Amino acid sequence: MSDNVLANTVKAFLQPIRSYLEDPGVSEVMINGPKEIFYERKGKLYRSETCFENDEQLMAAVRNIAQFVGRVVDEQRPTLDARLPDGSRIHIVIPPCARKGAYVAIRKFFREKLGIKDLINFKSLSVDCAKFLNLCILLKKNLVVSGGTSSGKTTILNILSTLIPDDERIIVIEDASELQLQKSHLVPMETRAPDKKGEGEVSMRELLRSSLRMRPDRIIIGEVRGGEALDLLQAMNTGHSGSMTTLHANNPRQAMSRLETLSLMSDVELPHLAVKNQIASAIDIVVQTSRLRDGSRRITHLSEVVGLGPDGDYIIHDIFTYEILRADSEGNLIGLHRAAGILPSFFKEAKAQGFPCEESLFTASSKRGRNDQAEGG
Repeated sequence: MSDNVLANTVKAFLQPIRSYLEDPGVSEVMINGPKEIFYERKGKLYRSETCFENDEQLMAAVRNIAQFVGRVVDEQRPTLDARLPDGSRIHIVIPPCARKGAYVAIRKFFREKLGIKDLINFKSLSVDCAKFLNLCILLKKNLVVSGGTSSGKTTILNILSTLIPDDERIIVIEDASELQLQKSHLVPMETRAPDKKGEGEVSMRELLRSSLRMRPDRIIIGEVRGGEALDLLQAMNTGHSGSMTTLHANNPRQAMSRLETLSLMSDVELPHLAVKNQIASAIDIVVQTSRLRDGSRRITHLSEVVGLGPDGDYIIHDIFTYEILRADSEGNLIGLHRAAGILPSFFKEAKAQGFPCEESLFTASSKRGRNDQAEGG
């Protein structure tokens, strides 16, 4: 069965929300039982006027979707995470775990390829921020994109990957394929869930360890959620520079604590301080993205992890930050990106390698230059 036929079949099962699935302005659809449907448009949630007739209609749709993606959802396996034929992500929870009927969350896949200029046009970052990120990629600094749910982490990671030189071999590992890297030497891999008998699972850690034997120039992990964080840190510390990943955290310092927690979930027993040292030496830059209260998404911090202090705390320098100035009459937030006035520790390295890098890019005196005027939502 072709992907188009399969996609139309899936949409047929989800007829009450089909218009949202086909609307390019809608990014996510959430079903909280048959009578309660929400959708997201431009970062804001709206309640749908359509709904399913009853629990039976919704459960029939859920089971048919599971069948079409080659998975099973039942009382013994009441959750399902899968990719639809069009690339959208779907997550399902059914009773008895779901108390209001089946829950379905669909994050739509957009085929439009975005670049760093789009982030500038969206006011997600400034031109100076973009120059700095491009420098980080060219210098093969290890990056973590940190943010909360639906803050744009995957989009940012996708766009950062466009800055990687075309002659590099990139290995990408994901739980469910979301990244849309357009590179000539790309090696994408995807984890596999266990079958009905609980066999055949291929974990993120297994794929990451396998990737180290495949001569990667860079390793990109869609998101670290467990013990694979320690494997990635060790890879970063043993010559696989320029690697990138995402994780859930609300600020750069919390991102470091999150990496500690994930690393300690591995089966390798290390002293806490040893884990912190691994993190401080492996991670160079934290790209913090946030979804603001008006629904807009902004990169709020570009921060450098310099190392550990004598007390064991991380030394983190903000290079650029985003400041909210006010809200306009429609509730849209107005703000700007500011240079913090701190040179990154690799400034001299960049100059020595001949990359365009001027001190004025980072000085606080230039923070209200042409590229950083107050930005609307």
